[in-house]
Amino acid sequence: MTTALITGASNGIGLELAKIHASKGGNLVLVARNKSKLDELKKELENQYKVSVYVIGKDLSAFNSAQEVYDETNKQNIKIDYLINNAGFGDFGMFVETDWNKELQMINLNITTLTQFTKLYLQDMVKRRSGKIMNVASTAAFQPGPIMAVYFATKAYVLSFSEAVNNEVSDKGVTVTTLCPGATESGFQAAAAMEESNLVKGRKLPTSKDVAEYGYAAMLKGKTVAIHGLMNWILANSVRFTPRALVVKITRKIQDKAK
Repeated sequence: MTTALITGASNGIGLELAKIHASKGGNLVLVARNKSKLDELKKELENQYKVSVYVIGKDLSAFNSAQEVYDETNKQNIKIDYLINNAGFGDFGMFVETDWNKELQMINLNITTLTQFTKLYLQDMVKRRSGKIMNVASTAAFQPGPIMAVYFATKAYVLSFSEAVNNEVSDKGVTVTTLCPGATESGFQAAAAMEESNLVKGRKLPTSKDVAEYGYAAMLKGKTVAIHGLMNWILANSVRFTPRALVVKITRKIQDKAK
């Protein structure tokens, strides 16, 4: 029986990933800031699937929070087979006007905590010569993103970092998958204050469940980069053949508020 640790598991894609893993008979360690939501999910999954769910309420944007979670799972003698770094958030607005403290939290969560989690659990997986990691990036990872400059940059880091580490451990029985969803019906847009963006306004978006099912299957296969949706795949790959100045202009137009 495998145990998956999922961050950002209280809603959206993380919550759906937890349900998928539990439905396959797997145990879970769920981490998010909102412990009461995790406790409700724990009760639901344990009752429905007869699995063991351990919850940790933690603000993962705080310094060294990944180490604290790692220490707690060790203390509880929980072996993590799958690590899913799903927690993350964005912010919408011109960089000159946005809030630095929010951006610092974003960098801490989207980059620092994800990297520390990967290092800590990867070392154990390599020793055992088994394990899977999925780091959730975004189609934002493939180009600069005016009006969400810091968010796009953090996701570019996740993609580059994960691809490199996957290459390093490819002969050690461990895989690192980068899931790159496009805009998804997940509550992310509301948290980032981007409901009026051309990217999402009036569009029928894929559900968190759709993305989670695709990502989970890609992780099990050991796929290096998993881009959800054919149009997202085409757009992500087309930037390789487009002048960078034009890519930035197009991204700006997509991100701008719908008129």
